[in-house]
Amino acid sequence: MPKMKTKRGAAKRFVVRGSGSIKRGQAFKRHILTKKTTKNKRHLRGSTAVHKADVASVKAMMPFA
Repeated sequence: MPKMKTKRGAAKRFVVRGSGSIKRGQAFKRHILTKKTTKNKRHLRGSTAVHKADVASVKAMMPFA
């Protein structure tokens, strides 16, 4: 049997917390920031959890996490 491998792109984007939830960074804050409001950019700071509908696919990409 071949080895199971982690999708390296997923490993760079997601971190599994001690509670088992998966942490991700916020999207939409990389470029074209001049037209976005200050409030909008402020709410995009920090990190958040992966939605429960997407948890299974993220865990499939990271079998050892």
